[in-house]
Amino acid sequence: MKTVVFGGSGQLGQCLAEQVQGNPNYVFLSSDEGNVTKADQLRHLFEKLKPDVVVNCAAYTAVDKAEDEIDLAYAINSHAVKNLAILSKEYNSKLIHISTDFVFEGNKVGLLAEDDECKPQGVYGASKLEGEENIRAIHSKYFIVRTSWLYSEYGGNFVKTMLRLADSRNELSVVSDQVGTPTYAMDLAAFILNLISSKSETYGLYHYSDMGVASWYDFAHSIFDLGEKKINLSAIKTSQYPTRARRPFNSVMDKSKVIATFGEHIPHWRDSLRICLKNLVKK
Repeated sequence: MKTVVFGGSGQLGQCLAEQVQGNPNYVFLSSDEGNVTKADQLRHLFEKLKPDVVVNCAAYTAVDKAEDEIDLAYAINSHAVKNLAILSKEYNSKLIHISTDFVFEGNKVGLLAEDDECKPQGVYGASKLEGEENIRAIHSKYFIVRTSWLYSEYGGNFVKTMLRLADSRNELSVVSDQVGTPTYAMDLAAFILNLISSKSETYGLYHYSDMGVASWYDFAHSIFDLGEKKINLSAIKTSQYPTRARRPFNSVMDKSKVIATFGEHIPHWRDSLRICLKNLVKK
């Protein structure tokens, strides 16, 4: 089976590439090689590569900037996804699309299930939700995978930011009233690869994040603890750290569907964080 990954130079794309280790059945396209906003280029790539599976890791993820760059966010997160769905249907390709916890309002008490009402609070979440809806309206052979709080050895992310700040500051304040689950992109990549190799046709919407619950403060504390960094860390409320876009207060997703359907073993976030930090020391 030939699998084509859009957004191949991003964080998740690089994690997928590391795990397949040059397997010739996988093609990774950067934003230059496979610009998802260019319909003609997409059609040419589908005709040339004739993918059995398409993995869309390409996304506009600058949550605050999206409030000002509305057209660009929708171009990448919605309109381009529509074109991918149209071409995937035309070429009979399975489509695996990565989405986000930001499709939810984030005020629910308890775990967020796949069929819970979506009510995004900003442009980023709204554009990602519209992308999901475009897929469902066009193609039947799809897996939409919502995830949260991605980090890894690659790209820019919260873990690398915290480590950098710990080397340049003596103290730091981090929000403690937003909770979710940090997700090691290597774990998500492993799930995607298992999904591809299983040739599953149990299509639909799934939630995947690592196990456990944390606030951003808890996450930062664990980064410094496991990374053996000394810094004076303080917990603050969201109201004390205003941002351009509103963040969900609760992003903890229910993974029971993905576990029941695929028998997936999902690591606890602290165990995966420990692995990532060890790898970052080696780099």
